[in-house]
Amino acid sequence: MADLIFSTIGQLIEEKANQHPNQEALVYADRDLRLTYQQLDNLSDKVAKGLMALGIEKGDHLAVWTTNVPEWVSLQFATGKMGAPLVTVNTNYRARELEYLLKQSDSTTLILIEQYRDHRFIDTVYEICPELKTSEPGQLQSKRLPKLKNVIVLGENRYDGTFNWSDILNAAEQITDEQLAERKATLHYDDVINIQYTSGTTGFPKGVMLTHYNLINNAVNIAECMKLTKDDRLCIPVPFFHCFGCVIGTLAITTCGGTMVPVQEFKPEEVLRTVEKEKCTALHGVPTMFISELNLPNFDNFDLSSLRTGVMAGSNCPVEVMKAVIQKMGMSDITICYGQTESSPVITQTRTDDPLELRVETVGRALPNVEVKIVEPGTDTEVPPGAQGELCTRGYHVMKGYYNNPEATKEVIDAEHWLHTGDLATMDENGYVRITGRLKDMIIRGGENIYPREIEEFLYTHPKILDVQVVGVPDDKYGEEVAAFIILREGESASEEEIKNYCRNKIARNKIPKYIIFTDSYPMTASGKIQKFRLREQVNRFIK
Repeated sequence: MADLIFSTIGQLIEEKANQHPNQEALVYADRDLRLTYQQLDNLSDKVAKGLMALGIEKGDHLAVWTTNVPEWVSLQFATGKMGAPLVTVNTNYRARELEYLLKQSDSTTLILIEQYRDHRFIDTVYEICPELKTSEPGQLQSKRLPKLKNVIVLGENRYDGTFNWSDILNAAEQITDEQLAERKATLHYDDVINIQYTSGTTGFPKGVMLTHYNLINNAVNIAECMKLTKDDRLCIPVPFFHCFGCVIGTLAITTCGGTMVPVQEFKPEEVLRTVEKEKCTALHGVPTMFISELNLPNFDNFDLSSLRTGVMAGSNCPVEVMKAVIQKMGMSDITICYGQTESSPVITQTRTDDPLELRVETVGRALPNVEVKIVEPGTDTEVPPGAQGELCTRGYHVMKGYYNNPEATKEVIDAEHWLHTGDLATMDENGYVRITGRLKDMIIRGGENIYPREIEEFLYTHPKILDVQVVGVPDDKYGEEVAAFIILREGESASEEEIKNYCRNKIARNKIPKYIIFTDSYPMTASGKIQKFRLREQVNRFIK
């Protein structure tokens, strides 16, 4: 069991630079960018000084609205050295969401890329801050966002009112090593260093405050469960703005001095090309990513023989997908993580030496120094082993709280410091956890509880079905009915009746979907989580 670590993210990168100065720390295969730990540490110092030169103080909030660009990694470690919490911004956000986040987080600085897909980020910033066009860089006076002063565009193009990345690197010369050392000396391991906004499936997104202590210890334990070493090379196609990317990804591999190999934007072919070129030993992804990779027409052309481990997380991991990843991608030591942003994020994880059955059917057991209990929903009463209830957790990994939202914090963290996840689960005598659904995902049909996960796992066994998501929809007679959104395998066709016949006599009648809806894709967050609430909203279009 790993001892708890009491250090900052800045100290972490410095320690690894001392231990492995010439080891590759960061590699971008598509542009042959390669930085050793010493080079990444030096760059992080430079970026930290550049941010200080702009007048960014310890505790000021710095929002980052980008894909997995190299600057993100240097920012993660730089802010860990100069103490400005990094506020992550979802790349799918539009004007209303961006304005809400910047206002709610009290961000003084926004760092962004020019464009993502067809969305020009800079135009969105001008839309919510028209004053930016006529202001001096660093002197923004915005009516809608009074706290926002600095806008930094990653790139060499010049935009009115903004700095570009070169300005930040050049400004570093204004700050001495002594001044940076003084700033570092004021930091504490229990300071908030990351504010992650949850997806906001209900109500407005909430800013989860995570500390150095939260993140480093979680990263260390994740790496240990995967048996990562300095010889491992981790391909990271999951977004940095999500804990999957910046904790299970960048920080976990850094804790053991291995190599980060990010992919800037998820494209299944690009991921496999990167794995092959850089001989990656580990690969992360949400189930939908692995499904896309496995179903590439040219999948067999890639040499993935270097792969050993990785993490599948973010949503329920279908058993069949897990088996395919092990058998076809050679990821014999793949692990499943379960958690949420509020828990930094990982609560439980399978181990590489767990029997296959436990690795495909459970989300593992609690990480070291983490407590887990299953309670009767709405109470503190623990249920017996094997019985279903709400999963609660306590330990170093629980967030400090939601930013500027003590009421919401009190709703999820009780007086005994237990975080109530809102997830339904069972736990066996040996501590292995099975996630059975969300409290709010649960379908109540005619007074009986139905858990979508159970139906999804069954439908995954149909040979024509590539992916399936089950939701509850309102019904006058039963209160709710079951609807299944199905993506068929390429070249396959099926009818509603065919799917229902497949279910008959195999699952309980009340669990057979009343509505079968064939689709090509699901509404998702940018981090790859399927938005079931949007599926529920869509159902009405299909119900006659």
